[in-house]
Amino acid sequence: MRARWWKWTVLGVVVIAIVVTGAVWLGTGGPGRPTPPPVPKAIVALGDSVASGEGAGSYTADTDGKDGNFCHRSTVAEVLRTRIEGYPFRYNLACSGARSSDITKGGRYREPPQTAQLAKIAKQHPVGAIVVTVGANDAPDFSGLLGKCIEASLFGSPCSEGFGGEWKSRVGAMVPKVTGALREVREVMHKAGYQDDAYQLIVQSYAAPVGPDAREQLRNLNGCPFTGPDLNWVHGKGVGSLDGGLRRAADAVGARYLDMSRAGFGHEACSGTMNDNGPKQKPDGEWFNRLKVDWTDLRVLARADHAIASSFHPNAAGHAAFARCLSAFVAGTDRRAACVAGEDKTLHPEPADD
Repeated sequence: MRARWWKWTVLGVVVIAIVVTGAVWLGTGGPGRPTPPPVPKAIVALGDSVASGEGAGSYTADTDGKDGNFCHRSTVAEVLRTRIEGYPFRYNLACSGARSSDITKGGRYREPPQTAQLAKIAKQHPVGAIVVTVGANDAPDFSGLLGKCIEASLFGSPCSEGFGGEWKSRVGAMVPKVTGALREVREVMHKAGYQDDAYQLIVQSYAAPVGPDAREQLRNLNGCPFTGPDLNWVHGKGVGSLDGGLRRAADAVGARYLDMSRAGFGHEACSGTMNDNGPKQKPDGEWFNRLKVDWTDLRVLARADHAIASSFHPNAAGHAAFARCLSAFVAGTDRRAACVAGEDKTLHPEPADD
């Protein structure tokens, strides 16, 4: 009886030794037991027209007017053109014209809130990054102000002189709206079983679509109908104040921040090279649409309101350029960065001070 007990004791010790040794090899990726590859993750875009791809064309059929849905999600939108190791899944939930409330409460065009759509994706794939671009359609009404500037230019008067003083308060009113939307994103992810450190929440700001380098010959309805002072205002204080407000919202929820305010410098609408044939210019090198009228939309009453929606939005080339910078930012570790052109003339995320 004692001999049998002794044999079982020895056998137990041997088994434990094998299990412990095997666990060590598994944990270190030892010979014959390589460390398993990381779990494939998803990157998801939330927000408004800049994120959806308005202006880039190639819209999905279900968001190009079908059943009244004009979210205009482009197949070449920034998030879909990211290339990040470990992120094979890419989703675009943004919708043209969206405000902060469309992310959390009720989606535009009778769509579910973007957070509700995010919750479904979070169950399908591990979400590793959520990129949010929203706020310009809230109190700032940036596109509406651009429209007023276009009208003012026809009479030769700058519009920024009239609303420049209230811009700061408009941006200030935007901040709590965006902050609330970001907190709701956090809450939805918590309910889906994600801790804050399990994914990246990234707030991305807006690039200036026009600037002081716009050609004089194109400062009309054929291109960029803005006065010189208004071009300077949009390029500087307009986009700069938006950037500051969005940065405050990101800080309030512990999100990473990608400053795009300088991303389009040198590539704004109407900044292209002159042709030898006269003042008409090639848009080559421009990352934003000039004033653009879709005459086909004007012929259909249900689409007429969207005939000029793509004006002064990033085009396909712009989305490709921004995607390279976003990809590098997601792969990096800096809490804040700004997309700026490097010596190779392409955009890179340059670390920013906290």
